[in-house]
Amino acid sequence: MLANTNYTSLLQHIASHGYIVVAPKFYGLIWISIPEEVKRAAQVTDWLPTGLPSVLPEKVNADMEQLALSGHSRGGKTAFALALGKINRKLNTAKPSFRALIGSSPSSLPDPKILEFIPRIFDISVPISIIGTGYGNQSLGLFPPGAPDGVNHSEFFNESKPPACYFLARDYGHCDMLNDRVDRTAAMIRSMLKSGKGSKDLMRKSVGGIVVAFLKSYMGGGGGGGEDLDAVVADPSIAPISLDPVIHVKE
Repeated sequence: MLANTNYTSLLQHIASHGYIVVAPKFYGLIWISIPEEVKRAAQVTDWLPTGLPSVLPEKVNADMEQLALSGHSRGGKTAFALALGKINRKLNTAKPSFRALIGSSPSSLPDPKILEFIPRIFDISVPISIIGTGYGNQSLGLFPPGAPDGVNHSEFFNESKPPACYFLARDYGHCDMLNDRVDRTAAMIRSMLKSGKGSKDLMRKSVGGIVVAFLKSYMGGGGGGGEDLDAVVADPSIAPISLDPVIHVKE
């Protein structure tokens, strides 16, 4: 629902650690259904092996064996739907497989059905990281919350098999990881959702840091191993914002 241009600060933070970030734009002025969004996301994965190398700078090579899938809000649901195979299309045998899955304040409302409300039911075998927001389940005036209880980050984590991580940005809202300057659609949506009073830059750095630490731990790259993830799990106070709770289920 939100354009990729509203996430540039967060995406640049992740890319600054040596990761190649592909953030497709699925629609313009007209919104599309989630099933159509999942279909287009699948088309992007089909494009990666041949299309991505053609647009990368010289001497920059992508490792197609080390791919992660991520999304925010509705995009988080799209990422999980793609990982679960919730799409009707002929499979491309060259389609890359993902090594990790990350959901930033994922929310499951319309079809296709994702949540089954059974612990560890997701048929996903890769490591999963869920980042939730403390205000995401709270309404603002007459406007409903962006991530209502029962269909938000906590249930996504509940249904994820180990290894799985969960981080709750306690004092921030559903859209607080967006750029400070966003387009009109994002500005309208953000104005209808409860937002935290803390620095949004620190929120973006924290979300980006969690993503990088998780990727380092389970996929390598980025100049390190799993030390950063272990450190923030052991002592969440080292993060720039309050993370409570922090859970890492390894098996």
